[in-house]
Amino acid sequence: MKILVCDPISPKGISLLQQRPEFQVEVLSTRLSEAELLPRVANVTAMLVRSETKVTRAVLEAAPKLRVVGRAGVGVDNVDVEAATQRGVVVMNTPGGNTVSTAELSFAMILALARKVPQAQVSMAQGRWDRKQFQGVELAGKILGVLGMGRIGSEVARRALAFGMKVKGYDPFLTEERARALGIELASDLDDLYHDADFITVHMPVTDLTRGMLNANAFSKMKPGVRVVNCARGEIIVEADLLAALDAGKVAAAALDVFSVEPLPADHPFRKHPGITLTPHLGASTAEAQEKCGLEVAEVITSYLLTGEVRNAVNLPFLDAKTYEQVKPYMTLGEKLGRLLAQLAPPQVDRLHITYGGKAQDLPNIDPVTRAIVLGFLSRAAVKDLNNINVRSIASTLGLTVEEKRSNEPVTFNEWLHVQVFNGDEKVISAGGTFFGSPNNPRIVRLYSTPVEIPISGTLLLLRNKDRPGIVGHLGTLLSKHQVNIANMSLNRDVAGGHALTVLSLDSQPPPAVLDELQNDPDISNVRVVQL
Repeated sequence: MKILVCDPISPKGISLLQQRPEFQVEVLSTRLSEAELLPRVANVTAMLVRSETKVTRAVLEAAPKLRVVGRAGVGVDNVDVEAATQRGVVVMNTPGGNTVSTAELSFAMILALARKVPQAQVSMAQGRWDRKQFQGVELAGKILGVLGMGRIGSEVARRALAFGMKVKGYDPFLTEERARALGIELASDLDDLYHDADFITVHMPVTDLTRGMLNANAFSKMKPGVRVVNCARGEIIVEADLLAALDAGKVAAAALDVFSVEPLPADHPFRKHPGITLTPHLGASTAEAQEKCGLEVAEVITSYLLTGEVRNAVNLPFLDAKTYEQVKPYMTLGEKLGRLLAQLAPPQVDRLHITYGGKAQDLPNIDPVTRAIVLGFLSRAAVKDLNNINVRSIASTLGLTVEEKRSNEPVTFNEWLHVQVFNGDEKVISAGGTFFGSPNNPRIVRLYSTPVEIPISGTLLLLRNKDRPGIVGHLGTLLSKHQVNIANMSLNRDVAGGHALTVLSLDSQPPPAVLDELQNDPDISNVRVVQL
């Protein structure tokens, strides 16, 4: 497997990859443009980047063997995640590697704004001694508003509390219990935080909701003389509105490490504004952070390529090695259930309802199993490059709704995986599976709401037949005449003399002559052949 290291990462991370005999590692000496990258990624299985290299849709389309993109850092703005998902490429980052470094820089910015350290340094370097001009404020007793209480925001809050500040945090996903554990106050909404905060620090990703959130309207609601820090993403602040708020005195000062366009243009008005402290995107620029991120990205890529373990993926749920071992048998069973139903269901269906019962309801992560079921169900669709990463996205594109349910209702089996296929409100078919004795012995045990026992591999011949003496012998004789061997048989009737569902596991595909003869038999109907 070829791994392309596009941007500088820790030598220890590169060494970790080079130690694996399964990997062929190529390290680029310079950053390449999109046009230069295209011919270099044709045979690449994994790409490692930082913030410099852009993994665009065109790059992804030029890399048919690509399975994973690893970002040594938190933000993945330079990776087209949607295109990667559509092509079945996992995108992983290293959110923990630069947490402390970015938090420390953010707090250094807060201190710099409070005491005007950069401006005083410049004045001293110019030979002046202007003590009165650089009078600052104390942090003790001031309110720090933290926008985003994730890893970095929480670390900044801890440091602020140590300096005697009061912290008010805003995060749509932060609970009251978590806020109390951190020792902070949870802001009821953004306006609440804007109204009270003496300092505001940003720690949110760029989304449709956060892009441009610090704009003229937001600044108008802030306390006069507020100081603003942004070490997250430049697009969160409307730069022209920040300049206007600074010039009007609404914002006393700002410290910025990130910008909407990077590198910051030489003629950008930020560079000459006396109220702004600037650094060139230094959040993760410590020796410790670079080593952590380099090692972490190498580790997560190695684990994914060699064991299937998923960590820190932005387009696929977390799945550690232990959980993977637990869910793997269910994934195998689930994909076969999906394949079976795909070949028996009518063309127009719009919903899958998946029930996890018995011990299956206790699985720590059911998403990989659901993906396997949908993958099996869509396997017969004309979808290019379908896999378990893009399968949910493709199902949504095709208009197929996927529902999941953990059920504690009593079931006959220790483990129970049941899939129902609907067209509108009408259930058109269903199938259920379990394990006999061990996870290595999966079986389909219900089909068309009828008990069956079907191995999950090979060729299946399914039919409805009248319950009469000699029907089983007739089937055996007919298949024998055409040299088709029966490996397994499941037969279940509704009532004596009624109708039965018969499923034969065959060693080979039955020829058309067999199917013609079966379909012409007045006692036999619904003859279907399924490949598992």
